[in-house]
Amino acid sequence: MKIGNLFKKIFKTRKLDDAAFDEMEDALIEGDVGASAAVAIVDQLREKAKKEKIDDFDQLKKALEEILSDRVKEYDFRLNDGVNLFLFLGVNGVGKTTSIAKMGKWLCDTTDKKVVFAAGDTFRAAAIEQIEIHGEKLGIRVINQQNGSDPGAVIFDAIESVKARGEDIILADTAGRMHNKANLVKELQKIDKIIRNKIPAENYKKFILIDATTGQNGLRQAEIFNEDLGIDRIVLSKYDSAAKGGILLSVCGKLGIPVAFVGTGEKYGDFARFDKKKYLEALLAVD
Repeated sequence: MKIGNLFKKIFKTRKLDDAAFDEMEDALIEGDVGASAAVAIVDQLREKAKKEKIDDFDQLKKALEEILSDRVKEYDFRLNDGVNLFLFLGVNGVGKTTSIAKMGKWLCDTTDKKVVFAAGDTFRAAAIEQIEIHGEKLGIRVINQQNGSDPGAVIFDAIESVKARGEDIILADTAGRMHNKANLVKELQKIDKIIRNKIPAENYKKFILIDATTGQNGLRQAEIFNEDLGIDRIVLSKYDSAAKGGILLSVCGKLGIPVAFVGTGEKYGDFARFDKKKYLEALLAVD
């Protein structure tokens, strides 16, 4: 059940007492918001309801939306002069390669820039083939080497090639799993260093892919990548239901990372800039 429906049910069946607010915490947790974030949000809501003497569901919903709005940051996407590079990070299965393809299509449709894919996940057997298929379908050039190659070399070659050909944007894939976490982190830090030496800081952004269906695992994933590499923006993938997506309130609230894009369905066009207003409306919708 949607968070908005759960809150309305609580409001209709009891007065706004401590038990009602406890149930609201449970409703937020059920919506993938997470325990610590749910407690903090409801504490704020309790204080706000008391201070403003709220006794109407619409007022309560508005108060909750204001509180949640402060926890979620929307990224004003823009491109800078010169080569722009977007590095996609995340564990296997969150939709990195698919999101790269979707963003490539979005960029081709909304800008006049030349986009290139860099097949930096040389560890997963099918990753290179997958991004090549996307590139062929979309008419986007793919820079790759054979499976098992040095991913840092792939990214380096992509930057050099794009600069030489006067192209504009590199969307770079990365591995989500290696033999162990230490190896993965070391490899990603090497890639990061290569990029920072070749691309101006303002033109380089690291995107963490968060799967809307994974619940609180998404928060832990974001924390790990942020600790080891530093994350600039979030891309929410597999956001196909208004009952999902509460994970953003945990990740944004705790780490303060803005959300750049949202991927929904399976098609290339199922990808858009994150709209905080629409997100909150969907999260708190009442049937």
